Amino acid sequence: MEAKTVYFENMGESNTETTLKLAKQRAIESGIKTIIIASSRGVTAVKAIKALKGFHVIIVSHVTGFGGPDTQEFTEDNRKAVEKQGFTILTAAHPFAGLSRAMRSKHNMFMLGDIVSDTLRVFGHGTKVACELALMAADAGLVRTDEDVICIGGTGRGADTACVIKPVNTHNFFDLKVKEIICKPWVG
Repeated sequence: MEAKTVYFENMGESNTETTLKLAKQRAIESGIKTIIIASSRGVTAVKAIKALKGFHVIIVSHVTGFGGPDTQEFTEDNRKAVEKQGFTILTAAHPFAGLSRAMRSKHNMFMLGDIVSDTLRVFGHGTKVACELALMAADAGLVRTDEDVICIGGTGRGADTACVIKPVNTHNFFDLKVKEIICKPWVG
């Protein structure tokens, strides 16, 4: 089998439209029906509304409190726009963070989740995010673990990475498979 991977010269938001287009193209070619997208403020999610009509789209936002106590970064206007189109928004703790981040913040200790995150970042920040998305959606029961999905993450703002992934529940993390990298930044 031969597949094309697109490498971006730069990271971040400037690649969002191309990433969505490449993900859609790959989903059509492979028959993948579900696309999972990271969106902290909802800007990328709103762009996905137009680009990914007809697919089962799951938007994954940061947990409430990520940017500060009792705050939600995903704006109410963007939330309404996304939900009006029938897209699902999942707000949940990142599988590699949670308690690991709490231990690092309070006791200056790095935990297993930190090590997994840092290891996946070797392939790029968006690749790490894509893996988290697959776990989060499976844990929430929004995707099946026997069907491939496309996960779209990014470096900072926007989307610059798309991967075909076989999702698993977090407790089965080592069975997760990144089957294909559709696009990612060349730099990192």
